[in-house]
Amino acid sequence: MKKQTIILVIIAFIIVLLVKDKSENLIIPKEAIRIRIISNSNDSLDIEEKMQVKKNVEKEIYNLLKSANSIEEAREIINQNLDKLNITIEDTTNRDYSISFGNNYFPRKTYKGVIYDEGIYESLVISLGEAQGDNWWCVLFPPLCLLDGNEETEDVEYKFFVKELIDKYF
Repeated sequence: MKKQTIILVIIAFIIVLLVKDKSENLIIPKEAIRIRIISNSNDSLDIEEKMQVKKNVEKEIYNLLKSANSIEEAREIINQNLDKLNITIEDTTNRDYSISFGNNYFPRKTYKGVIYDEGIYESLVISLGEAQGDNWWCVLFPPLCLLDGNEETEDVEYKFFVKELIDKYF
């Protein structure tokens, strides 16, 4: 009986290690739409402007995508509402800007210890002015960043079934 317990503990330990490693490296789903807003420069006023654009665009997009059930539906909603997003940006800033929805470049990023590789990703990119400043980015669909920014939305907690069982019994 003691041998079986030791084997079970070793197996559980290996599973925990595998689950922990996977959860830290796989946060953004393969089928996702990202958003990136690039400020004119790193001047404090430009950063403030970027964050105001982010706030207003995020609110508009949340209202547009809250009923989207698939990535195809999210794509269609974004494409059909680019004019609305343009109006939101124009109402927020007097600066020249560009907006691009499709496959766009994202630089390598480290966030909360996780490295996100640079590459071309399906995304909505808003470039303010010269777009030489730092950027803010997140995932529009599934709505990973929109959940954080909207006070009306309940918190979401992601769980892994096997890890829950291990935690429960060990």
